[in-house]
Amino acid sequence: MIAKENLTLTNEWDKTFPQSDKVNHSKVTFVNRYGITLAADLYVPLAAQGRLPAIAVCGPFGAVKEQCSGLYAQTMAERGFVTLAFDPSFTGESGGNVRYMASPDINTEDFMAAVDFLSLHELVDPDRIGIIGICGWGGMALNAAALDTRVKATVASTMYDMTRVNAKGYFDSEDSEQARYEKRAALCAQRLTDLQKGEYTLGGGVVDPLPEDAPYFVKDYYDYYKTPRGYHPRSLNSNGGWNIIGCESFLNQPILQYAREIRSAVLVMHGDKAHSCYFSKDAFAHMVEGSPYAGNKELLLIPGASHTDLYDGGKTKAIPFDKLEAFFTQYLC
Repeated sequence: MIAKENLTLTNEWDKTFPQSDKVNHSKVTFVNRYGITLAADLYVPLAAQGRLPAIAVCGPFGAVKEQCSGLYAQTMAERGFVTLAFDPSFTGESGGNVRYMASPDINTEDFMAAVDFLSLHELVDPDRIGIIGICGWGGMALNAAALDTRVKATVASTMYDMTRVNAKGYFDSEDSEQARYEKRAALCAQRLTDLQKGEYTLGGGVVDPLPEDAPYFVKDYYDYYKTPRGYHPRSLNSNGGWNIIGCESFLNQPILQYAREIRSAVLVMHGDKAHSCYFSKDAFAHMVEGSPYAGNKELLLIPGASHTDLYDGGKTKAIPFDKLEAFFTQYLC
């Protein structure tokens, strides 16, 4: 018997973006194969008739559905798609009795469970389902697309490969056996510290106050997560962050191993001024190299856009929603 956890969901509109009058919004829940109940926002076009194409949306890594994923979902619903923005396991309003943990396996499963939900929904055509992953969930989306044959189209936006950055550091600056050994040793020591004190230690969200000499990308994150632009009380990045040991398993589990076996359509998009752009460039190159399925893959670099500009559009409305609509219309309709 598959049972749901009893979740407490917020009924009032508490998003970082205004509510649209062009879609119907409701709160829903669904269960992944680990028995964790996930909380989500379902957006349906007002003029919905028959079974429609659908898109599941998640990310960024450390955000909640009231931030970027909800904006993407609501905007795509305005353009004719049934959309589902969900909180990953252990975060936001979703279940999981250990909070603020991440897992390349469980979080990939979260995407697949979202596809389960949409496939069985009365308003959705189960043969026309896509996914959007933002930031760290861009990598999860590619991993899900490699595993889930029901996914017909995938967008990875301002993507992070969380396994790569954990194992090798930013720009692969810690890519050595010794550096990884030291990280593993520190995490193993932290496990015992947490058990002895009876609670998990948070790693801290985006740094606050912001140091004057902070790198550009730290300032970029601060401008989103720590200001009215993107702050949310349930967002890990806006507050205390993940547990220190929350991403431990990412050190040993590369999630993009089989990306070149993705047969369905993929759009990888990134701002060309983002510190993280190399993740998308390298992931795309790996995905198409020697692949017989490269014909429906595309890399889109957005001039002048930073990492967080693809969270909410930034000052230049950088998210190419017309392109997203055209991409999903081509491959889902």
